[in-house]
Amino acid sequence: MRSLQSTMVQSVGLTDTRPDAMLQFEQAELLALEYNLEAVANDAAAFDIYPRPALDPDSADSAQLPLRPPIVTVMGHVDHGKTTLLDTLRKTSVAQGEAGGITQHIGAFSVPVGAAAANEGGASSRDAVKTVTFLDTPGHAAFTAMRSRGASVTDIIVLVVAADDGVMPQTEEVIELWKDLAELPEGSSTPSQSQRKGSRGGQAHSPLQLVVALNKVDKPDADPGRVKRDLLARGVELEEFAGDVPCVEVSGKTGAGLDLLEETLATLAELAELRAERTGPAEGYVLESRVEKGRGNLATVLVKRGALKPGDCLIAGTSWCKVRQIFDGAGKVVRIAFPGDPVLVAGWRELPTAGDELLGSTSEADVKRAAENRKEAQARRALLKDAENINESRRLKAEDDERAKQEAYGDRVRRRAQRAGQEIDPLTGQPFVSPQQLLSNASRSTAGTAAKEEEAEGGGTEGRKELRLLVKADVSGTVEAVVGAIQGLGNNEAGVRIIASGVGEPSEGDVSRAQASEASIICFNLSPSSSLIKSAARLTPPVGIHVDTVIYRLMDHVSAQVAALLPPRIETRVLGEASVAQIFTINVRARVFRNIAGCRVTNGVVNRGARVRILRGKERSIIFDGKLDTLKHVKKDVEEMRKGTECGMAFDGFENIMVDDVIQCYNTFEVPRTL
Repeated sequence: MRSLQSTMVQSVGLTDTRPDAMLQFEQAELLALEYNLEAVANDAAAFDIYPRPALDPDSADSAQLPLRPPIVTVMGHVDHGKTTLLDTLRKTSVAQGEAGGITQHIGAFSVPVGAAAANEGGASSRDAVKTVTFLDTPGHAAFTAMRSRGASVTDIIVLVVAADDGVMPQTEEVIELWKDLAELPEGSSTPSQSQRKGSRGGQAHSPLQLVVALNKVDKPDADPGRVKRDLLARGVELEEFAGDVPCVEVSGKTGAGLDLLEETLATLAELAELRAERTGPAEGYVLESRVEKGRGNLATVLVKRGALKPGDCLIAGTSWCKVRQIFDGAGKVVRIAFPGDPVLVAGWRELPTAGDELLGSTSEADVKRAAENRKEAQARRALLKDAENINESRRLKAEDDERAKQEAYGDRVRRRAQRAGQEIDPLTGQPFVSPQQLLSNASRSTAGTAAKEEEAEGGGTEGRKELRLLVKADVSGTVEAVVGAIQGLGNNEAGVRIIASGVGEPSEGDVSRAQASEASIICFNLSPSSSLIKSAARLTPPVGIHVDTVIYRLMDHVSAQVAALLPPRIETRVLGEASVAQIFTINVRARVFRNIAGCRVTNGVVNRGARVRILRGKERSIIFDGKLDTLKHVKKDVEEMRKGTECGMAFDGFENIMVDDVIQCYNTFEVPRTL
């Protein structure tokens, strides 16, 4: 064992050589080589499907590939008119039907480019961009992951900025995202024109290009000049300021400037020479996924390379699919999808995750095998993480045991030294502590501990309260956004715990799980059946089902529920004050005397049923806090006395009253807290 541990340290470079430490395969492989052994991995478990090699952009074959439609992602701050702009482009009214007037999914569709007809006269149809694929991303802060996912698969970002509103938080986020994805040099603000070389044949993206669309220029309070200067201050150098970023003034309502925007996008796409094969297995990305009654698991995918047809086998993450049907943005069935086409694919065995890479294969057996291997690899990674946690806990326990052994050894050495009459600690070289000093230190430590415990009790010892939620939404990207938006709500006293999340309407199993976990169900953009809602309400305790369609309204609802878990704040309302003018001693019965305070009410009302406190001195320190035992006017018992009247007061369990004491009458009430 010692020889093995020495080899682990010297040859492999491991620091943890305990016998119960768990090794990764790479570490075990290196260790086996030291003993002239070969560690064999499971080749069957290593099988996977990978993208085809990219073509050389300078090769003749790559130059002969047809142009593909550019992928244009429309991004910007919430309510700056992104969807209205796209509605005008495709002659629809999506924005009017969106809940709360804001986009909450990634929308994908293709729009014919008007400049394509003009190009037919001077260029072949193969070298002209005929359509532009648009991705509409949400602008609300909760959908950051969706915006990032949309930008990662795009060629051109159209940054929509309202001319009457200017640069806002999500606008700045898009600018930073563009800079990151464009891989700008340190200190540079925009990519140079020379960087805009095309990506062909499934190669890596060319530098991400940006186009600014100043929307709502038709409004009376629009100020395009101010917005352009704000963009320049944030590193977006527009063409009119000798930069490289085009800026087009448009109006989503009137359609002004949209022709110029289309031409700008088509020109940028042709300059970038975005080319891809239209043959071979499909490759692309999953934009969204959802469950739909009658059609099962569906995924919106963007084809970047190859051709996608019914009957093809696909894999995305750990999910696989034999394509049953393909639908375009209008819901029509299509026979084949080419690069740049956003389509809806039916036939998934399990829902893929939004953002997964989509890969095609000619063999269904290979796809199934790769999906199983990916699931097993995912489980192994989770197991490896658990093993690392186990190793760490074992290491800490070993250190604690070693520390305890050293402390026990030190105690034995000190006791032997004290029995031998030594006055110096042989381990520290300091004099031994006398029993009196030890007792004094212990008492001070105990007092400090008690004070800390009392302080902790004052702050609450029940621990952090949790609002348990089971989240269901219409598409996987929305599930991700909703969970990310609400799980951070709360503070150190109360918060949100997501027990489960998924796509599709809640089932009876979800209701049972929520009941067992004492959770409620959140349905976003879904309409659960009335029978399910009634059955959940009949349970004991009932399971609440909240349905919402607007993200900020849902966040307000969850925030209110979390706030309801917080202990209420106790506030005090002073009802009146009285000053003690004279003290009377009354013989209540044989040898029993009581002090009665003769008082004048100086402010408000003194009520017998309320609580009172006695304040003394200039500092008005509280010397009594309790209840009134007697409140009399002359010899008559009264319930309250008002300002300017005189009365006699006796207090429950307190006799040490003095002249000039101030008596406050007050009520306490609970105030609900907010986050």
